[in-house]
Amino acid sequence: MAQKTLNAAFGGGRSGAGTFLHRLPGLRFAFHFHANGMAKELPIDQAMPDHRDGWLWLHFDLAEPHAAESVQSIDGLPAPAKMLLTTANNQQQLYADDSCTYGVFAVFIDGQNEDAMDIGFVQFAVTKAYFVSSCFSRLSAIESFRDVVRSGKNIPSVAALVEAIFKRVVDSVDDYAKTLAENLDDIEEMILVDKASDQRDALGRIRRATIRLSRQITNSRLLIHRFEYENSRHKKSPIRFATERLGQRLDWLNTAIAAVRERAHVLQEEAMLRTADQTNRHLQVLSIVATVFLPATLIAGIFGMNVKGLPLTENSNGFLWSMAILIGAAGLVYWLLRRSGILER
Repeated sequence: MAQKTLNAAFGGGRSGAGTFLHRLPGLRFAFHFHANGMAKELPIDQAMPDHRDGWLWLHFDLAEPHAAESVQSIDGLPAPAKMLLTTANNQQQLYADDSCTYGVFAVFIDGQNEDAMDIGFVQFAVTKAYFVSSCFSRLSAIESFRDVVRSGKNIPSVAALVEAIFKRVVDSVDDYAKTLAENLDDIEEMILVDKASDQRDALGRIRRATIRLSRQITNSRLLIHRFEYENSRHKKSPIRFATERLGQRLDWLNTAIAAVRERAHVLQEEAMLRTADQTNRHLQVLSIVATVFLPATLIAGIFGMNVKGLPLTENSNGFLWSMAILIGAAGLVYWLLRRSGILER
């Protein structure tokens, strides 16, 4: 039955064999895994042999024309799985029956900044004969794992492939969490040297990143729980792997991300307090300057009135006397402020 499914997936028997490019447009790459776990990459633009043992990994780029039609043409997948494989999704999910397990899982993509990470979603369907995956963009986690398979990594089963991909996704988030923690160390140093205002945007980006990561990790953990439940319901489920170990890793990772998020929140509050303190100091300086020159401004305003009877208007040294009065008034206010201790606060 598995052999029949494989033949149907690639265009029939020996006489009807064509090329991947003709039969399955939109196929990004394909691997044939032998029973011993060793993989061979299949050329997608050449004719393929129609008799193979083991199972296949087919990955489709849904941004390519007719990729959805290629997925729909694969025999052995239930209609809901085909629909899921060809539809854009932004929510992790999992479904299963006795012959196929299919769903969506999150893949984390490094952004241009160290404190920015995008999230992509990969649709997948698993049977005993093959693992079909698809996405609308080239995701780094999938591409990097393809390179791992190319290097000769032994994958003994479809379940092992699914588990390895999930583990690689978790490892990428783990590395990213460490990067965020290191960035927070640098930001904390900058805050301590009174450069808090320069770090507020970076802290905001880190908090947003950790919130998004935590949300997807929580969903992944729920997905693992549901996977365990679906496996218990369907005794003939095509994939089974160590969900307990992966679930524990996700729990630990979620705790680490939560710690980074909480630390970013604390540093953000510290930065806001230090920025507010700097603003208060600047306002205090401006208030003191305004207070010192307030009497002088009042006196200058009085002498600037165009009315008769102003003092010193007939005195040849009137300007000098008026300047002395202005400076004396400012000096008196400054002395009173120092005596009261306001300038030392």
